[in-house]
Amino acid sequence: MSPLRTQVGIVGAGPAGLLLSQLLHNAGIESVVLERHDRAYVEGRIRAGVLEQGTVDLLTAAGVGARLQREGLVHEGVEVALDGRRHRIDMKALTGGSCVTVYGQTQIQKDLFERRFGDNANIVLEAAPVSLHDVETDRPSLRYLRDGVEHRVDCDFIAGCDGFHGICRASIPADRLDLFERVYPFAWLGILANTRPVSDELVYTSSPRGFALFSMRSTRVSRLYLQCTPDEDLNEWSDDRIWTELQRRLGPEASAGMETGPSTEKSIAPMRSFVAEPMRWGNLFLAGDAAHIVPPTGAKGLNLAVADVRVLAQAFDTYYRTGSADRLDAYSDTCLKRVWKAQRFSWWLTSLLHRFPDRSAFDGRVQRAELQYVLDSAAGQQTLAENYTGLPFGG
Repeated sequence: MSPLRTQVGIVGAGPAGLLLSQLLHNAGIESVVLERHDRAYVEGRIRAGVLEQGTVDLLTAAGVGARLQREGLVHEGVEVALDGRRHRIDMKALTGGSCVTVYGQTQIQKDLFERRFGDNANIVLEAAPVSLHDVETDRPSLRYLRDGVEHRVDCDFIAGCDGFHGICRASIPADRLDLFERVYPFAWLGILANTRPVSDELVYTSSPRGFALFSMRSTRVSRLYLQCTPDEDLNEWSDDRIWTELQRRLGPEASAGMETGPSTEKSIAPMRSFVAEPMRWGNLFLAGDAAHIVPPTGAKGLNLAVADVRVLAQAFDTYYRTGSADRLDAYSDTCLKRVWKAQRFSWWLTSLLHRFPDRSAFDGRVQRAELQYVLDSAAGQQTLAENYTGLPFGG
Protein backbone atom coordinates (compact mmCIF):
# COMPACT_ATOMS: atom_id res chain seq x y z
CA MET A 1 0.00 0.00 0.00
CA SER A 2 1.70 3.20 -1.23
CA PRO A 3 0.40 6.10 0.90
CA LEU A 4 -0.68 9.46 -0.48
CA ARG A 5 0.86 12.46 1.26
CA THR A 6 -1.03 15.73 1.88
CA GLN A 7 -1.10 18.52 4.43
CA VAL A 8 -4.73 18.32 5.62
CA GLY A 9 -6.90 15.21 5.37
CA ILE A 10 -10.60 16.13 5.36
CA VAL A 11 -13.27 13.56 6.20
CA GLY A 12 -16.65 14.48 4.72
CA ALA A 13 -17.53 16.23 1.44
CA GLY A 14 -20.54 18.13 2.70
CA PRO A 15 -20.52 21.95 2.71
CA ALA A 16 -18.11 22.15 5.66
CA GLY A 17 -15.55 19.75 4.16
CA LEU A 18 -15.66 21.17 0.64
CA LEU A 19 -15.60 24.79 1.82
CA LEU A 20 -12.58 24.04 4.01
CA SER A 21 -10.90 22.39 1.02
CA GLN A 22 -11.64 25.47 -1.09
CA LEU A 23 -10.31 27.91 1.51
CA LEU A 24 -7.14 25.85 1.93
CA HIS A 25 -6.69 25.71 -1.85
CA ASN A 26 -6.97 29.49 -2.01
CA ALA A 27 -4.24 29.71 0.64
CA GLY A 28 -1.96 27.29 -1.22
CA ILE A 29 -2.48 24.43 1.26
CA GLU A 30 -2.93 20.88 -0.02
CA SER A 31 -5.82 18.69 1.09
CA VAL A 32 -7.50 15.38 0.32
CA VAL A 33 -11.25 14.96 0.92
CA LEU A 34 -12.71 11.53 1.69
CA GLU A 35 -16.48 10.98 1.35
CA ARG A 36 -18.28 7.68 1.91
CA HIS A 37 -21.22 8.47 -0.41
CA ASP A 38 -21.39 9.24 -4.12
CA ARG A 39 -21.84 12.75 -5.47
CA ALA A 40 -25.54 12.38 -6.29
CA TYR A 41 -26.33 11.33 -2.72
CA VAL A 42 -24.41 14.22 -1.18
CA GLU A 43 -25.93 16.79 -3.53
CA GLY A 44 -29.44 15.41 -3.03
CA ARG A 45 -29.60 15.86 0.76
CA ILE A 46 -32.26 18.41 1.69
CA ARG A 47 -30.92 20.66 4.42
CA ALA A 48 -30.84 24.27 5.57
CA GLY A 49 -31.57 27.26 3.42
CA VAL A 50 -31.23 30.46 5.50
CA LEU A 51 -27.76 32.04 5.35
CA GLU A 52 -26.35 34.72 7.61
CA GLN A 53 -24.58 37.62 5.90
CA GLY A 54 -21.24 36.35 7.21
CA THR A 55 -21.84 33.03 5.48
CA VAL A 56 -22.75 34.76 2.21
CA ASP A 57 -19.65 36.95 2.44
CA LEU A 58 -17.33 33.99 3.09
CA LEU A 59 -18.74 31.89 0.26
CA THR A 60 -18.38 34.86 -2.09
CA ALA A 61 -14.81 35.59 -0.98
CA ALA A 62 -13.94 31.89 -1.41
CA GLY A 63 -14.99 32.05 -5.05
CA VAL A 64 -18.15 29.94 -4.81
CA GLY A 65 -20.79 32.66 -4.44
CA ALA A 66 -21.55 33.74 -8.03
CA ARG A 67 -24.82 31.80 -8.37
CA LEU A 68 -25.72 32.58 -4.77
CA GLN A 69 -25.44 36.30 -5.56
CA ARG A 70 -27.66 35.87 -8.62
CA GLU A 71 -30.33 33.56 -7.27
CA GLY A 72 -30.34 34.00 -3.49
CA LEU A 73 -33.39 35.71 -1.99
CA VAL A 74 -32.38 38.51 0.39
CA HIS A 75 -34.82 38.86 3.30
CA GLU A 76 -34.82 42.07 5.30
CA GLY A 77 -37.43 40.81 7.76
CA VAL A 78 -39.16 37.79 9.21
CA GLU A 79 -42.75 37.25 10.33
CA VAL A 80 -44.15 35.66 13.48
CA ALA A 81 -47.81 34.60 13.48
CA LEU A 82 -49.78 34.42 16.72
CA ASP A 83 -53.54 33.87 16.96
CA GLY A 84 -53.80 34.06 13.18
CA ARG A 85 -52.19 37.51 13.03
CA ARG A 86 -48.84 38.01 11.35
CA HIS A 87 -46.30 40.37 12.93
CA ARG A 88 -43.32 41.50 10.85
CA ILE A 89 -39.90 41.99 12.48
CA ASP A 90 -37.78 44.40 10.43
CA MET A 91 -34.38 42.78 10.89
CA LYS A 92 -32.54 45.23 8.65
CA ALA A 93 -33.77 48.27 10.56
CA LEU A 94 -33.31 46.70 13.99
CA THR A 95 -29.72 45.58 13.34
CA GLY A 96 -28.42 48.50 11.34
CA GLY A 97 -28.45 46.68 8.02
CA SER A 98 -28.16 42.93 8.61
CA CYS A 99 -30.28 40.58 6.49
CA VAL A 100 -30.43 36.88 5.69
CA THR A 101 -30.36 35.16 2.31
CA VAL A 102 -32.48 32.16 1.35
CA TYR A 103 -30.43 29.77 -0.78
CA GLY A 104 -30.69 26.03 -0.28
CA GLN A 105 -27.80 23.99 1.08
CA THR A 106 -28.31 21.64 -1.87
CA GLN A 107 -27.35 24.51 -4.18
CA ILE A 108 -24.30 25.40 -2.08
CA GLN A 109 -23.24 21.76 -2.28
CA LYS A 110 -23.50 21.80 -6.08
CA ASP A 111 -21.57 25.08 -6.31
CA LEU A 112 -18.77 23.71 -4.12
CA PHE A 113 -18.48 20.44 -6.05
CA GLU A 114 -18.38 22.29 -9.36
CA ARG A 115 -15.64 24.62 -8.18
CA ARG A 116 -13.53 21.97 -6.44
CA PHE A 117 -13.65 19.53 -9.34
CA GLY A 118 -12.93 22.46 -11.66
CA ASP A 119 -9.76 23.02 -9.65
CA ASN A 120 -8.90 19.29 -9.96
CA ALA A 121 -9.25 18.86 -6.22
CA ASN A 122 -8.36 15.49 -4.74
CA ILE A 123 -11.82 14.31 -3.64
CA VAL A 124 -12.34 10.59 -3.15
CA LEU A 125 -16.02 9.61 -3.29
CA GLU A 126 -17.42 6.28 -2.10
CA ALA A 127 -14.49 5.86 0.28
CA ALA A 128 -15.77 3.53 2.96
CA PRO A 129 -15.08 2.70 5.62
CA VAL A 130 -12.67 5.45 6.72
CA SER A 131 -10.51 5.00 9.81
CA LEU A 132 -8.22 7.39 11.72
CA HIS A 133 -4.75 6.43 12.95
CA ASP A 134 -2.00 7.99 15.12
CA VAL A 135 -4.09 11.09 15.72
CA GLU A 136 -2.17 12.03 18.87
CA THR A 137 1.17 11.98 17.03
CA ASP A 138 2.63 14.42 14.51
CA ARG A 139 2.06 11.83 11.75
CA PRO A 140 -1.68 11.09 11.68
CA SER A 141 -3.17 9.14 8.80
CA LEU A 142 -6.45 8.11 7.25
CA ARG A 143 -7.23 4.72 5.77
CA TYR A 144 -10.16 3.81 3.55
CA LEU A 145 -11.44 1.16 1.18
CA ARG A 146 -12.46 1.89 -2.40
CA ASP A 147 -13.36 -0.78 -4.92
CA GLY A 148 -12.09 -3.35 -2.43
CA VAL A 149 -8.60 -1.84 -2.24
CA GLU A 150 -7.21 -0.28 0.93
CA HIS A 151 -5.61 3.17 0.65
CA ARG A 152 -3.76 5.38 3.12
CA VAL A 153 -3.44 9.15 3.36
CA ASP A 154 -0.61 10.55 5.48
CA CYS A 155 -1.17 14.11 6.62
CA ASP A 156 -0.21 16.77 9.14
CA PHE A 157 -3.75 17.31 10.38
CA ILE A 158 -7.22 15.77 10.05
CA ALA A 159 -10.43 17.82 9.79
CA GLY A 160 -13.54 15.92 10.86
CA CYS A 161 -16.36 17.37 8.75
CA ASP A 162 -18.34 14.14 8.52
CA GLY A 163 -21.47 15.07 10.44
CA PHE A 164 -23.18 13.93 13.61
CA HIS A 165 -23.07 10.22 12.71
CA GLY A 166 -19.55 10.28 11.24
CA ILE A 167 -16.44 8.39 12.29
CA CYS A 168 -14.31 11.32 13.44
CA ARG A 169 -15.98 12.22 16.73
CA ALA A 170 -16.64 8.52 17.34
CA SER A 171 -12.87 7.92 17.11
CA ILE A 172 -12.15 10.16 20.09
CA PRO A 173 -11.86 8.25 23.40
CA ALA A 174 -14.91 8.83 25.57
CA ASP A 175 -12.80 10.16 28.45
CA ARG A 176 -11.46 12.93 26.21
CA LEU A 177 -14.87 14.44 25.44
CA ASP A 178 -17.60 16.16 27.41
CA LEU A 179 -21.00 15.75 25.71
CA PHE A 180 -23.92 18.10 26.29
CA GLU A 181 -27.30 17.15 24.85
CA ARG A 182 -30.98 17.96 25.00
CA VAL A 183 -33.46 15.85 23.03
CA TYR A 184 -36.76 17.60 22.38
CA PRO A 185 -40.13 15.82 22.74
CA PHE A 186 -41.17 16.67 19.18
CA ALA A 187 -39.94 16.59 15.58
CA TRP A 188 -40.52 18.50 12.35
CA LEU A 189 -42.48 17.07 9.44
CA GLY A 190 -41.13 18.87 6.38
CA ILE A 191 -42.20 19.02 2.75
CA LEU A 192 -41.02 20.64 -0.44
CA ALA A 193 -43.68 21.70 -2.95
CA ASN A 194 -43.64 23.55 -6.26
CA THR A 195 -46.03 26.20 -4.97
CA ARG A 196 -45.84 29.94 -4.45
CA PRO A 197 -44.75 30.69 -0.86
CA VAL A 198 -47.42 32.12 1.43
CA SER A 199 -45.21 35.17 2.05
CA ASP A 200 -42.15 36.86 0.59
CA GLU A 201 -40.45 36.27 3.96
CA LEU A 202 -40.37 33.37 6.40
CA VAL A 203 -43.38 33.00 8.70
CA TYR A 204 -42.89 31.35 12.12
CA THR A 205 -46.20 30.28 13.62
CA SER A 206 -47.20 29.59 17.20
CA SER A 207 -50.62 28.03 17.60
CA PRO A 208 -52.52 25.82 20.06
CA ARG A 209 -52.14 23.02 17.50
CA GLY A 210 -48.34 23.34 17.47
CA PHE A 211 -45.56 25.10 15.63
CA ALA A 212 -45.39 25.61 11.85
CA LEU A 213 -42.84 27.29 9.60
CA PHE A 214 -43.57 28.68 6.15
CA SER A 215 -40.29 28.97 4.28
CA MET A 216 -39.13 28.67 0.66
CA ARG A 217 -36.31 27.69 -1.64
CA SER A 218 -37.29 30.10 -4.40
CA THR A 219 -40.24 32.26 -5.45
CA ARG A 220 -41.85 29.10 -6.83
CA VAL A 221 -40.75 26.42 -4.34
CA SER A 222 -42.13 26.29 -0.79
CA ARG A 223 -40.40 24.62 2.16
CA LEU A 224 -42.90 23.93 4.94
CA TYR A 225 -42.68 22.38 8.39
CA LEU A 226 -45.12 21.13 11.02
CA GLN A 227 -44.36 20.21 14.62
CA CYS A 228 -45.18 16.54 15.14
CA THR A 229 -44.31 13.69 17.51
CA PRO A 230 -40.88 12.06 17.14
CA ASP A 231 -42.49 8.69 16.33
CA GLU A 232 -44.91 10.09 13.76
CA ASP A 233 -45.80 7.73 10.90
CA LEU A 234 -45.09 9.63 7.71
CA ASN A 235 -47.44 7.34 5.78
CA GLU A 236 -50.36 8.77 7.76
CA TRP A 237 -49.67 12.27 6.47
CA SER A 238 -51.14 12.72 3.02
CA ASP A 239 -50.47 15.97 1.18
CA ASP A 240 -54.08 17.03 1.77
CA ARG A 241 -53.74 16.45 5.50
CA ILE A 242 -50.50 18.44 5.64
CA TRP A 243 -51.91 21.44 3.77
CA THR A 244 -55.04 21.41 5.92
CA GLU A 245 -52.96 21.37 9.09
CA LEU A 246 -50.71 24.17 7.81
CA GLN A 247 -53.77 26.32 7.14
CA ARG A 248 -55.20 25.58 10.58
CA ARG A 249 -52.00 26.54 12.36
CA LEU A 250 -51.53 29.76 10.42
CA GLY A 251 -55.19 30.73 10.73
CA PRO A 252 -57.87 31.42 8.11
CA GLU A 253 -57.09 35.10 7.60
CA ALA A 254 -53.30 34.73 7.44
CA SER A 255 -53.49 31.65 5.19
CA ALA A 256 -55.95 33.15 2.73
CA GLY A 257 -54.73 32.58 -0.80
CA MET A 258 -52.27 29.84 0.19
CA GLU A 259 -51.30 27.88 -2.90
CA THR A 260 -51.31 24.11 -2.40
CA GLY A 261 -50.02 21.24 -4.49
CA PRO A 262 -48.33 17.83 -4.41
CA SER A 263 -45.18 17.52 -2.30
CA THR A 264 -41.93 16.67 -4.05
CA GLU A 265 -40.10 15.64 -0.85
CA LYS A 266 -41.37 14.63 2.56
CA SER A 267 -39.46 13.75 5.73
CA ILE A 268 -39.47 13.84 9.53
CA ALA A 269 -36.50 15.30 11.40
CA PRO A 270 -35.91 14.81 15.14
CA MET A 271 -34.94 17.82 17.26
CA ARG A 272 -31.90 17.97 19.51
CA SER A 273 -29.26 20.30 20.90
CA PHE A 274 -25.79 18.78 21.13
CA VAL A 275 -22.23 19.95 21.79
CA ALA A 276 -19.01 17.97 22.09
CA GLU A 277 -16.13 19.64 23.94
CA PRO A 278 -13.35 20.16 23.07
CA MET A 279 -13.51 20.30 19.28
CA ARG A 280 -9.97 18.95 19.01
CA TRP A 281 -8.18 15.72 19.91
CA GLY A 282 -4.51 15.62 19.06
CA ASN A 283 -4.27 16.63 15.42
CA LEU A 284 -7.95 15.97 14.72
CA PHE A 285 -10.20 19.04 14.51
CA LEU A 286 -13.99 18.67 14.48
CA ALA A 287 -16.13 21.12 12.49
CA GLY A 288 -19.85 21.52 11.89
CA ASP A 289 -22.30 18.77 12.81
CA ALA A 290 -19.47 16.49 13.89
CA ALA A 291 -19.09 18.77 16.91
CA HIS A 292 -22.50 20.31 17.45
CA ILE A 293 -26.17 20.11 16.46
CA VAL A 294 -28.83 22.79 16.92
CA PRO A 295 -32.58 22.52 16.46
CA PRO A 296 -33.37 24.06 13.06
CA THR A 297 -35.68 26.73 14.48
CA GLY A 298 -32.96 29.37 14.56
CA ALA A 299 -31.42 28.39 11.18
CA LYS A 300 -27.94 28.11 12.71
CA GLY A 301 -26.65 24.65 11.69
CA LEU A 302 -25.01 25.44 8.35
CA ASN A 303 -23.97 28.91 9.50
CA LEU A 304 -22.14 27.46 12.51
CA ALA A 305 -20.34 24.98 10.27
CA VAL A 306 -19.19 27.80 8.00
CA ALA A 307 -17.98 29.78 11.02
CA ASP A 308 -16.00 26.75 12.26
CA VAL A 309 -14.40 26.26 8.86
CA ARG A 310 -13.46 29.93 8.64
CA VAL A 311 -11.62 29.75 11.97
CA LEU A 312 -9.95 26.45 11.07
CA ALA A 313 -8.79 27.61 7.63
CA GLN A 314 -7.28 30.74 9.13
CA ALA A 315 -5.52 28.66 11.79
CA PHE A 316 -4.02 26.32 9.18
CA ASP A 317 -2.98 29.29 7.05
CA THR A 318 -1.19 30.91 9.99
CA TYR A 319 0.54 27.64 10.86
CA TYR A 320 1.88 26.99 7.37
CA ARG A 321 2.91 30.61 6.78
CA THR A 322 4.54 31.34 10.13
CA GLY A 323 4.96 28.05 11.96
CA SER A 324 2.84 29.33 14.84
CA ALA A 325 0.30 26.88 16.28
CA ASP A 326 -1.38 29.49 18.49
CA ARG A 327 -4.53 29.69 16.37
CA LEU A 328 -4.77 25.93 16.12
CA ASP A 329 -4.44 25.69 19.90
CA ALA A 330 -7.20 28.30 20.32
CA TYR A 331 -9.51 26.72 17.69
CA SER A 332 -11.85 24.88 20.04
CA ASP A 333 -12.31 27.73 22.51
CA THR A 334 -12.80 30.25 19.71
CA CYS A 335 -15.51 28.19 18.01
CA LEU A 336 -17.29 27.14 21.20
CA LYS A 337 -17.93 30.75 22.21
CA ARG A 338 -20.02 31.20 19.09
CA VAL A 339 -21.49 27.69 19.27
CA TRP A 340 -22.93 28.21 22.75
CA LYS A 341 -24.43 31.58 21.83
CA ALA A 342 -26.12 29.92 18.87
CA GLN A 343 -27.25 27.04 21.09
CA ARG A 344 -28.82 29.49 23.52
CA PHE A 345 -30.69 31.31 20.75
CA SER A 346 -31.85 28.10 19.05
CA TRP A 347 -33.05 26.66 22.38
CA TRP A 348 -34.82 29.93 23.25
CA LEU A 349 -36.62 30.28 19.92
CA THR A 350 -37.59 26.59 19.95
CA SER A 351 -38.93 26.90 23.51
CA LEU A 352 -40.79 30.08 22.61
CA LEU A 353 -42.69 28.72 19.61
CA HIS A 354 -43.36 25.00 20.19
CA ARG A 355 -45.92 23.18 22.27
CA PHE A 356 -44.36 20.96 24.94
CA PRO A 357 -46.46 17.93 25.95
CA ASP A 358 -45.43 18.10 29.62
CA ARG A 359 -45.79 21.87 30.01
CA SER A 360 -48.29 23.00 32.65
CA ALA A 361 -51.07 25.51 32.02
CA PHE A 362 -49.01 28.06 33.95
CA ASP A 363 -45.95 27.40 31.80
CA GLY A 364 -48.07 27.79 28.69
CA ARG A 365 -49.31 31.19 29.80
CA VAL A 366 -45.76 32.34 30.57
CA GLN A 367 -44.59 31.12 27.16
CA ARG A 368 -47.35 33.10 25.47
CA ALA A 369 -46.59 36.21 27.51
CA GLU A 370 -42.92 36.04 26.54
CA LEU A 371 -43.76 35.71 22.86
CA GLN A 372 -46.18 38.62 23.14
CA TYR A 373 -43.45 40.67 24.80
CA VAL A 374 -41.05 39.98 21.92
CA LEU A 375 -43.66 41.03 19.38
CA ASP A 376 -44.66 44.20 21.28
CA SER A 377 -41.20 45.36 22.36
CA ALA A 378 -38.53 46.99 20.21
CA ALA A 379 -35.90 45.54 22.56
CA GLY A 380 -37.39 42.05 22.24
CA GLN A 381 -37.53 42.28 18.47
CA GLN A 382 -33.96 43.57 18.33
CA THR A 383 -32.71 40.61 20.38
CA LEU A 384 -34.40 38.19 18.00
CA ALA A 385 -33.17 40.08 14.92
CA GLU A 386 -29.54 40.31 16.07
CA ASN A 387 -29.31 36.60 16.77
CA TYR A 388 -31.29 35.49 13.73
CA THR A 389 -29.24 37.49 11.23
CA GLY A 390 -26.06 36.24 12.88
CA LEU A 391 -23.61 37.44 15.47
CA PRO A 392 -20.28 38.76 14.12
CA PHE A 393 -17.84 35.99 13.25
CA GLY A 394 -15.62 37.27 16.01
CA GLY A 395 -18.49 37.13 18.55
